[in-house]
Amino acid sequence: MAIREQLYDSDGLWFQGGAVIYVVIAYVVGWAGLFPGSLLVNSGAVLLLAHAMVIAAYMIHECGHNLVFRSIQQNAKLGRVLSWFCGSAYGTYEDIRYKHFRHHVDNDDVVWFDYEKFFDDHPAALRVTRFVEWFYIPAHDLIMHFIMVFTSFIIPKRKNQRRRNLVVIVVRGSIFVSLIVFFPKVAGLYVVAYLLMMTVLRFMDSVQHDYPYSLTLFEFGKPPRKGNFEWEQEHTFSNPHTLKAEWPNWLTLNFGFHNAHHADMTIPWYRLPAKHREMFGGDPTVVIPLSAQLKIFHKQRVRRIVGNHEGVVPEGKEFLKAARRAEVYGGNAASFLTSF
Repeated sequence: MAIREQLYDSDGLWFQGGAVIYVVIAYVVGWAGLFPGSLLVNSGAVLLLAHAMVIAAYMIHECGHNLVFRSIQQNAKLGRVLSWFCGSAYGTYEDIRYKHFRHHVDNDDVVWFDYEKFFDDHPAALRVTRFVEWFYIPAHDLIMHFIMVFTSFIIPKRKNQRRRNLVVIVVRGSIFVSLIVFFPKVAGLYVVAYLLMMTVLRFMDSVQHDYPYSLTLFEFGKPPRKGNFEWEQEHTFSNPHTLKAEWPNWLTLNFGFHNAHHADMTIPWYRLPAKHREMFGGDPTVVIPLSAQLKIFHKQRVRRIVGNHEGVVPEGKEFLKAARRAEVYGGNAASFLTSF
């Protein structure tokens, strides 16, 4: 069967195929650029490598929604490969997909890890996290990444994955330790690139919903808001980089058109702007502008770590108005890559 016939739609050959090819080329070139002695080359390579990992992450999202291939199995194969590019291979692709679908189906932020309780129980960890986050270093995400690396040893429900988890730790860990020993500069630059990827992912996620997390990942009761489309749209927010041109939003595969994605999760990334225009036209007041996103990210980088749903917090349409004025906290350490 020809590759075009295996794809979710015919345009995917250019858009999805182009994104995957970009990931591979940018990842390889980015890594190669970490080795020379030129600071300029190193800086460009760090940005290129970070962006390759960002696109890999968003392509995992596309695979999770079965928007690359028609076959669930082929989407899963690609998703598993891409998870090695962005460092999420310690857990399984199926766990990532399951948690993300629960997010859509339950209309909730479904999780296992109660990070607010963790910080309540470990005030010293909270102090350190707040101090480090002040410098724009995603310390909260590093805690999440630690859990992701040792997922089967920390999450009881996943202890059956320990052999696979250990293999990935040994493979990736051996490569990274070798870099530290023989090419310490390269190891350090890779860490910077990875932190940039974390920052981009959480920046995009931070204002896309206004509901707190729910500790129901391994529970199977009836979610109270399941199937409530109106509630889902009222509490979902779009944060594209711009409405004036389409190409800048490709930097994050149109992930900012989040209302359109939640309205129809069977639409691939390259058709989301058209869906957004169908829903809202060109109305700029229905999105959170980039300037407000940056202000929120800057002003609330310490405050949003815990308690960002305490006190009087605007919801729904009021949240959107407040977010446009940069008067909300936003969420923190959110990423579909962390499947817990």
